Amino acid sequence: MNIVVIIILVIAAIIGIPLIIALFSKKEYTVSREILINKDSAFVFDYIKHIKHQDLYSVWVMMDPYSKKNYSGTDGTVGFEYKWESDNKKVGHGVQTITKVVEGEKIEFLLHFIKPFEGKANGYMSVEMFSDAQTKVTWGFKSVMKYPSNFMLLIMDLPKMLGNDMMDSLVNLKKNLEA
Repeated sequence: MNIVVIIILVIAAIIGIPLIIALFSKKEYTVSREILINKDSAFVFDYIKHIKHQDLYSVWVMMDPYSKKNYSGTDGTVGFEYKWESDNKKVGHGVQTITKVVEGEKIEFLLHFIKPFEGKANGYMSVEMFSDAQTKVTWGFKSVMKYPSNFMLLIMDLPKMLGNDMMDSLVNLKKNLEA
């Protein structure tokens, strides 16, 4: 066989096999982490429902404290929008919008990532009274990676990477609220 044909077949296999695998791979992923905070659940919920407080505990926000930030609406209420823009590729550009608030229990939001990669995720933070002076905080995300990007879910553990950052953020939240 001609060497050129062999090289073309090898290149086609290197490109084609991952694309075929991605056709049959999962596209959806979820991530959640939780922590106990030694404070009353009403106090904790009143804090986490305000998106601006993420400046003080979210590792993603803290990666670039000089990113451009814009807010619209009333923080802690449905429709509040937080836009960020950073030259740091780990932070990028995006929008977080509060979509639902169940007072004293849960806040839901839509994350729209614009750069460096386009994507959307549904997120939430919830509180649950664990005891009179302890609150369980759960932070979760659910997203979809479209074909062929979903192949990335096979080669890198995105839920674990996001989960580690979420846990670090929850530890920061705990430190801030218990101080």
